[in-house]
Amino acid sequence: MTDHFAHRAADWDQPSKIKMTDKFVEELLLNLNLKSDWKALEIGAGTGLVGLKLLPSLKAVVFEDTSPAMLEVLKSKLKGDELVELVQGEIFEYQKQDIDLVFSCMAFHHIPDLDKALSHLASVTKKNAYVVIGDLIEEDGSFHRFEPIPHKGFNLKALSGKFKTAGFEVKNAYIYDTLERERIEGKISAYEQFILIAQKI
Repeated sequence: MTDHFAHRAADWDQPSKIKMTDKFVEELLLNLNLKSDWKALEIGAGTGLVGLKLLPSLKAVVFEDTSPAMLEVLKSKLKGDELVELVQGEIFEYQKQDIDLVFSCMAFHHIPDLDKALSHLASVTKKNAYVVIGDLIEEDGSFHRFEPIPHKGFNLKALSGKFKTAGFEVKNAYIYDTLERERIEGKISAYEQFILIAQKI
């Protein structure tokens, strides 16, 4: 499998990405009280900008990402005494049925088959486990400079329906931030970000 992020991993932790992930973490913590006995799974962990901030409040975190280069950067940040597991591969790679919390920031739009992915998350999570997703509201494709990706953002109503079908109850879903990016020279475009909190029933 080609590592599409290999050339970007070393310079991934830019101020704009740190600000974006900090905002997601802040919003997640407004909605959930993390428990010190929870085991969490992060989908699309990247260099750990989200998961490493949440790790001190959790028992353990499984960091999953398709990019070996991203996980190498993440690994370099670890002290060695953390309860972590690094999994390189697609969302389906993790198979144990022991997860209390799943979280993902700006990765779900890269997953081709959402129904299959959510069904898998239902299979690896405990009853009453939470899934928290941060991603883009539907956009025109310019966020990724019109590169072919599975989803140009999401319609919240439609996405909530997919969670329900997979066996989750959506507790909250709303727009919490706006990203401003220059995708066409001289033009700043705004992209709305949402957070969705669901619980396995």
